[in-house]
Amino acid sequence: MSHPQFNHVAMSVPSSLLHDEGRAELLRFHEEVFGWTEMPTMTKPGERLVLQAWAWDQFVFLIAEDDPMRCPRLDHFGLSVGTREEFDTFLARAQAFADQDDRVDLIGHQAEEFGDYLTLHSFYVRFLLPMMVEVQFYDWAEGLAPETART
Repeated sequence: MSHPQFNHVAMSVPSSLLHDEGRAELLRFHEEVFGWTEMPTMTKPGERLVLQAWAWDQFVFLIAEDDPMRCPRLDHFGLSVGTREEFDTFLARAQAFADQDDRVDLIGHQAEEFGDYLTLHSFYVRFLLPMMVEVQFYDWAEGLAPETART
């Protein structure tokens, strides 16, 4: 039996964010920073926006609610990238967007050491949505991989 995998995150937002101007802003940020695109067959202006995150079965589902989601700043969902180059690219894109729009909430590069076998690189970013996105890169020591590392 294979292991299930995460395929989406859902958040409620104010309806105004899902009308033309708000939807355009959300799409511009998430496409420029992450490469996510709108699933237009799922969009209902003012009601729903679905952002495809690279594959048809990976997405961020935004739904309008009168009492939308609110959460503490560091509530987030995480993405993992396979190389340091990918990590640096996403961080640079987020920083470039933040330099142009002060509504971007960006917590820059952090590196956490786990003994001599792993450095976990991360940053957090949010734009107009209640939850942040954390991007992580697992930098394993030479010769190690998740399957062989100490836990």
